Amino acid sequence: MIELAALDMAGTTINESGAVYRALRTAVERTGVPVAEADLQTWMGTDKREAITALVRLGGGTPTPELVEESYEAFAVFLREAYRATPPQAIAGVEAALAELRGRGIKVALTTGFSADVAYPLLDSLGWSAGEGGNLDAVVTSDEVPRGRPAPHMIHRAMEKTGVIDTRRVLTAGDTVVDVEAGSNAGAGVVVGVLTGELTRAAFEAHPHTYVLDSVADLPALPETRPAA
Repeated sequence: MIELAALDMAGTTINESGAVYRALRTAVERTGVPVAEADLQTWMGTDKREAITALVRLGGGTPTPELVEESYEAFAVFLREAYRATPPQAIAGVEAALAELRGRGIKVALTTGFSADVAYPLLDSLGWSAGEGGNLDAVVTSDEVPRGRPAPHMIHRAMEKTGVIDTRRVLTAGDTVVDVEAGSNAGAGVVVGVLTGELTRAAFEAHPHTYVLDSVADLPALPETRPAA
């Protein structure tokens, strides 16, 4: 049985109305370079500073450290303003699914390409938190690890925080290609792509995975999350 579910945030457990896509595009295009839709999708889910660096370079610009930091600040400001205008909400059925998993003894951790200064206010707006009295067992942000997705570090950090030692007993879920790549790179026993983001089922089928589900709300129905008879 799975001991840890390590789940992405925006687009996977939280509906933020596509604000991250718009914020990332805006932050890069303000530097004067174009952003191709395919490139934007490729870099969604990664550490946002890494994404800005890559997208500026792909657009023909030069991603100096100063430019990247200025663009990241613009990204964070745009995102906060978007969240104020349209507050994020839990994706339908997800809160009940997380409670069900934890009721079965499965730890739940959120991993994100956001740094802590963006991630925690977002969670606070939903009333979500980790630790005693919270609905989560751990949160891992991109600035806690050496590399973001598709590197496995955030998943391994979630294991460290929750005391899980066997990667085969870890389930990962996310709405982007780098989410399933990170799960595969981490050696997770169950790697799930979910269709609550921008990707189609066919897009996930081209990458190693265990399941493609409509939503994280469907996780409690997986046999790997059910206690042995």
